[in-house]
Amino acid sequence: MSRPGYNLKQAFSQMGRNKGIYFTAILAITAMMLILGLFFVAFVNINSFTKSIEKDYNVVQIYIKDGSSKDVTEAVGTELEKTKGVEKVVFVTKDEAMETLKKKWGDNGYLLENLPENPLPDSYTVYVSDKDAANSVAASAPDIKGVEDVVYYRDTIEKLAQLSHFIEMGSLIAMGFLVIVSIIIVANTIKLTVFNREKEIGIMKYLGATNWFVRAPFIWSGIIIGVLSSAFATGLTHLIYTKIIGIIGSDITRMLSVSIVPAEQLTQVLLVMFLCIGIGIGVIGSAISIRRFLNV
Repeated sequence: MSRPGYNLKQAFSQMGRNKGIYFTAILAITAMMLILGLFFVAFVNINSFTKSIEKDYNVVQIYIKDGSSKDVTEAVGTELEKTKGVEKVVFVTKDEAMETLKKKWGDNGYLLENLPENPLPDSYTVYVSDKDAANSVAASAPDIKGVEDVVYYRDTIEKLAQLSHFIEMGSLIAMGFLVIVSIIIVANTIKLTVFNREKEIGIMKYLGATNWFVRAPFIWSGIIIGVLSSAFATGLTHLIYTKIIGIIGSDITRMLSVSIVPAEQLTQVLLVMFLCIGIGIGVIGSAISIRRFLNV
C-alpha cells in the first residue's frame, strides 16, 4: 500500500516543480477533448433526430384542406386506398393531431393549450410497402380533390442518415488525430521532467532501483494529466451544451417536434469516455517517454 502512495507523492511533487509544463499539457489536451466532445454531442443529437422520425420512413402524410366536407374527406381516403402499394390508410382528426403534438412536446406541451383555435388540419396517414409506393402516393395525392399538402419524410431521413454517418466518420478521424497529438504532448512533457531529474534518476539506478520503480511516478503523472484534462473537458462541454440548449432547445422542440438529448445524460457518457481516453493517453505517452530514457 505504501508504494502507490509514494508514486503519487512523487508524481505530484514533480508536477509541482514543473507547473508551467504540466499546465500547458493539460490545457492543450483539454482543448482537444473539448473539440471531440462537441463532435460527439452533434452526432448524438442528429442520430437521435433521425431515429425519432424513422418511424415515418414508409409513411406519407396527406393533409386535407380546411373546411372540406365529410364527403370530400372520405373520398380522399377512398382514392388513397386504391393506390398500388398502400397497405393502410388511417384518418387523423385535427384534435387527435393536436394531442399527439402535445405529447411530442413533452413538458412544453402546455404552450399549445392557449391557442385561440386548433391550426392543424385533418389528415390521412398512409402506410406504404416500399419506396416506389411512397413516391407514387406523394406524386398522385396532390391531384386529388380536397388535398392541401403532402409530406413525405424518406428523402429527409436519408439525408440525415448521410449527415450522421459523415459526422461519425469525422469524429473517428478527429479522435484518432487528437489522441495521437495528445500522446505526443504527454510524452514530451514527461521527457522534459525526466531531463530535469536526470541526475536524481541516475543515482537511483546506481543504488539499485528497478526500472519500474523509476518509471511509476512518471506514469502516474501522465494519468493525472489525463484525468484532469478529462474533468475540465467534460465540464466545459457540459457548460457549452447547456447554454446551447437554453438558447435554442425549446425552439427546436417546437419547430421539429423532437427533443434534444438531455445534457445530464450526455455528460455521464462523456465523462466515462474522456476518462478512458485521458488515462490511456497518459499511460501510453509517459511509458513511451520513460522507455526511451531507460532504454528498456
